[in-house]
Amino acid sequence: MGLLTSSLKGYPIQKKFQTPEFLRTIPHLRLRLPIQALLTRMRSESDFLLARFFRDRGFLRTQPPVITSSDCEGAGETFSISSKVQAPAEGLDARQLAASEDNFFRKPKYLTVSSQLHLEAYIPEHAKVWTFAPTFRAEKSDTPRHVSEFWMLEAEIRTQSLPDIMDLVEDMIISLVQGLKTSSFMEELKTARRLWDKSGTQELFADEESLQSRWDELEQGSWPRITYSEAMQLLRNSVRLRESEFVHEPDWDMGLQLEHERYIAAKVGQGKPVFVTDYPFAIKPFYMLPSSPTRSHGTTSARTAACFDLLLPELCEVVGGSLREHRLKHLIASMGGDDSNPAPGGEEIEHAPDNALMSGSNLSWYVDLRRFGSVPHGGFGFGFDRLLCYLTGIRNIKDIVPWPRYYGRCDC
Repeated sequence: MGLLTSSLKGYPIQKKFQTPEFLRTIPHLRLRLPIQALLTRMRSESDFLLARFFRDRGFLRTQPPVITSSDCEGAGETFSISSKVQAPAEGLDARQLAASEDNFFRKPKYLTVSSQLHLEAYIPEHAKVWTFAPTFRAEKSDTPRHVSEFWMLEAEIRTQSLPDIMDLVEDMIISLVQGLKTSSFMEELKTARRLWDKSGTQELFADEESLQSRWDELEQGSWPRITYSEAMQLLRNSVRLRESEFVHEPDWDMGLQLEHERYIAAKVGQGKPVFVTDYPFAIKPFYMLPSSPTRSHGTTSARTAACFDLLLPELCEVVGGSLREHRLKHLIASMGGDDSNPAPGGEEIEHAPDNALMSGSNLSWYVDLRRFGSVPHGGFGFGFDRLLCYLTGIRNIKDIVPWPRYYGRCDC
């Protein structure tokens, strides 16, 4: 059925080259473009394939809240919410502003940065759970890899094995790619790529050969796995032998920068994704289990966390996961509290530190999940939009997300 139009006069999308930056300002009309129509169908099919994957494996789909009382990652990059519209108070950050208002919920609340903590509440009763929901980060990052609102798939399972979680991630992505291959999406993407070539915008997208290679390498499986220590040694050797130059010198305590991740993905993966495991405990969130859980958090053998990042060639991190600290005293110690005198249920943890994690956050409910019985478990968060960037060859996530929200822009 054709469109009924009263007038096309002034229609902003014309039959000529228009920059992606301009099209992002009119997302309500950008959806009519052929490539956006293709992406809409691809997102829909991916949603179905992922839901089928988890259902076939006995997972329970859940609906965690979008409004939360805590910052899961502890980075402080949260959006505060209020029922009132007020002019920002000079000199106050988001948390201070929220605390200064007469809040609808009596205490400051935020848009979720992750559903993980709430997913963990299901684990005592359900062995395998997952969710697929929007996530919000107040990062002032104007890069091709960042937006302020994106979709995150998260899952939690009962397990004591980090490889169990990595196997689940690998199986999930392979299953998704295999499902998408049974459709016409690849050929449609190649056709769209040829049109981009004619428009002179080919630098915005991966070439056709690379696109096919990405799908094939993902589908093959057996993705390499290395530890953070091995990755750091690889980077240092590369610098020592003058094979590579990095803006940021590889430093154990500073984590992996984007340039480091790209080198590791290319050198180790050889076209395949790479799992990097056992990052320094000090640079990871409080809820992670140490790699050597039989030792206390302060010992040398507990310097690393039982965690992983999945790095894709060029794009880099797309999945992050870990085993969770399921022991009450150890969790309180990791949060900076007094593990010798845990507070009773419903009360704030005594001697909580004055840092971004605890300041203004209510995490006593999360501690209750251990206080009243827990089981060994772990899970992951999967950046759905980033994987779509990789599968479609579109280099900027703002052109993948249908309604992009990012620093300085929230149109429609």
